Amino acid sequence: MNRKFLLMFAIGIGLMAVLVTGILYMQRGARVGLVGQFLKVRTGAFDENSSIAVVDFRFVNPSDVMFQVHDVQLLMEDNDGKQYSGIVSSESDAKRLFEAYPILGQKFNDTLVIRDRIPGKSTADRMVAVRYEAPESRIQGRKRFLLRIKDVDGAVSEISER
Repeated sequence: MNRKFLLMFAIGIGLMAVLVTGILYMQRGARVGLVGQFLKVRTGAFDENSSIAVVDFRFVNPSDVMFQVHDVQLLMEDNDGKQYSGIVSSESDAKRLFEAYPILGQKFNDTLVIRDRIPGKSTADRMVAVRYEAPESRIQGRKRFLLRIKDVDGAVSEISER
């Protein structure tokens, strides 16, 4: 009886392992999130106490699920580790910004805005323009930028400047 019990127990464990492996395999593309990298960072001064940062970036949605943007933040982290949030501009404001401040250069990509839909298994280039209540020297002396994109379902993706 002991031998029969061990055989049945081993078969049961094997079936459970096959079942768990199958479930994990079927769910491999269901994780919502974006990964990416910064392509170009440009800064400019409005006056001595406020500045603009324009970040062009490329991201990939590696999952099978569509990512719908709920919120976009560009945090500036200084050398002390403090993070500062700015005011993110819309697409129409970004167009006017590039017309008014030619020192920023050319507008290469569309702005990532709320309600943008990023299909699964896709890659895209976007930009974000953010106003900070800080002098341009503080922005240029930063440690890094951290782009935080939130999905409507609550998942948060972060892309960090290297």
